[in-house]
Amino acid sequence: MFESIVEAVATHAAQNPDKLCVADKDGSYTYGEVWDRARAAAQSLERLGIKKKSCVMAECTQDADFLICDLACEKYGAVFVPVEHRASEEQVRRILEETGAGLFLCSTKYEVPVAMQKAESLFGSLEGASEDKEEEPAFPKAGETAEILYTTGTTGLSKGIEVTHGNNIALAENVKYGTEMKADNIELIPLPLSHSHGIRCCYANLLNGSAVVLIDGVSWAKRVFHLIEKYQVTAMDISPSALLVLHKLAGKKLAELSGQIDYIQVGTEALPEDVKELLVSYFPSARLYNFYGSTESGRTCVLDFNKERGRAGCIGKPTKNAKFIVTDEQRKPIESSKEHMGLLATTGAMNMKGYWKQPELTGQIMQGGFIYTNDLGYIDKDGYVYMLGRKDNIINYKGIKISPEEIEENVRKYGEIVDCACVPKADKLSGQVPKLFVVVHDKESFQQKDLFEFLKKYIDGNKMPKEIEVIDEIPRTYNGKIHRMKLIERN
Repeated sequence: MFESIVEAVATHAAQNPDKLCVADKDGSYTYGEVWDRARAAAQSLERLGIKKKSCVMAECTQDADFLICDLACEKYGAVFVPVEHRASEEQVRRILEETGAGLFLCSTKYEVPVAMQKAESLFGSLEGASEDKEEEPAFPKAGETAEILYTTGTTGLSKGIEVTHGNNIALAENVKYGTEMKADNIELIPLPLSHSHGIRCCYANLLNGSAVVLIDGVSWAKRVFHLIEKYQVTAMDISPSALLVLHKLAGKKLAELSGQIDYIQVGTEALPEDVKELLVSYFPSARLYNFYGSTESGRTCVLDFNKERGRAGCIGKPTKNAKFIVTDEQRKPIESSKEHMGLLATTGAMNMKGYWKQPELTGQIMQGGFIYTNDLGYIDKDGYVYMLGRKDNIINYKGIKISPEEIEENVRKYGEIVDCACVPKADKLSGQVPKLFVVVHDKESFQQKDLFEFLKKYIDGNKMPKEIEVIDEIPRTYNGKIHRMKLIERN
């Protein structure tokens, strides 16, 4: 029906102008107000001399203005390039050089050769925009580029991922139908909108005609629960690490939401079994979703782990627009099983257009409409997809494939562990052995032998860590993923 997210917003604004669209700590906007502000900002882009199809960078401020500026770029025909809040000047310069952006909407001061101004400055012509109504507003086509999303980059420089308007519609549908989103959904989003998980959750609600409540993380628990109560939030998009923060800061308040929350979707990092159990204990009647996907091919598989119990390693079934195959090392499709695993590949309308101005790199992972991953897994006879882990992360001990995530999940069950990560360590006799890094509550009282004894209940002897090192902090990326390469280099 729609070719772009902004077209969906315009339609909802015409049909339900007074319905809540987006809120943040400073206030809220209806669909009618969001549409007027997006049009005003689009007119400002034209007055500033921004060329259509050119790039506009925007520092993520995690508020309504940021999201509306995204819609303004769509309406005007510019390419939106979100940048992390307070990104390093080096990163800003590199993105600027790669995209050739003519404008940088930011609150942080940078010494870079581009016009800079705050996002709210684009809304100065709001009154004029409201008076000058277009009879038939023009909207972008599905195949046109909507945005460039830069990945975190755990193994090198981050890459610019080119996403079309049609991609965003397909991604939004994957979330909308994957969560069985209701028309009156109101979703709290503390995950950064400069990354794919948070922004695509917004797109799903905008496509659906429902509302999002934006907040910058969950460390200020009082503000989180104030917004949840004020806007009667019915859903949350959260990371495992953010959930643990709320659990520690305000577990009692979290439990009180049980009857109010329709669903929770979890993403951005691996979901440990103990965090699943924690969510189930807080929200026994809610739908609890774990989405699988990447910035390149997003929201491709979903599992309601409150409903589908006892499927260890399962990432669910393909979402609305996604199709999975399993291939061998030469990318030839195979019949997979738990005993005969391969590499997961996905195809569908959500797949990226490519890496920005890097056709060779695009060709390395994208062929014939499929995006090929390094994720080792299989599909069972009932159509459920399973993933053991990334091929690069899998530990090959005497020919036995060991998933570091499996070890980490069980280590976290031990009461003295604050955080942990398992990586391969080279070994002359075995090829590789699992090495475990742990952060503990009390270094003086921690005994490795007690942890080993505990793990015997959960981990086979041939998969047991061969070495444990206590460190102060597990290195993680901006969105909470374990930075395994730093630990491997430490070896």
